[in-house]
Amino acid sequence: MLLKVIVLAGGCFWGTEHFFRQIDGVTETQVGYANGQLSNPTYRQVCTGTTGHAEAVRVTYDAERLPLEKLIACYLKTVDPTAVNRQGNDVGPQYRTGIYTLSAEDKAVVDKALKDLEKRLGRCVAIESEPLVAFWPAETYHQRYLEKNPGGYCHIPPDLFEWAAEQ
Repeated sequence: MLLKVIVLAGGCFWGTEHFFRQIDGVTETQVGYANGQLSNPTYRQVCTGTTGHAEAVRVTYDAERLPLEKLIACYLKTVDPTAVNRQGNDVGPQYRTGIYTLSAEDKAVVDKALKDLEKRLGRCVAIESEPLVAFWPAETYHQRYLEKNPGGYCHIPPDLFEWAAEQ
């Protein structure tokens, strides 16, 4: 087993976390706030859109079972890659898309995947690719939110959760 970590921002973190919990090879998820200017921000602070944080999910995965390229391909199914500061009904800089890496090697894989996507789309994508500067866990009630609240709002279509479970 080769455990690695990546942080993914895909709009509201509830659905992104739930999606990745379905994928074989993901061993742990945690929702929180990536990068930004405040230490240990609260949801209320991040929702102002002024802290620079993105709602994100820290994904721990077994790279032997789930190569980073496949994990990124799964992520790209859940976002509108050209939307700026918006996914679904969620609008604001905290809902931007981003892939935050812990190593130069992983950043190179992410950058290649995003360049390939831009070639396929014929336009630039709005997905950030940056090193992870900081990750602050969100409040307890946000963790595994859609498991606790199955009818909760999610911008990811339900059939994608079924697709993820088959991967």
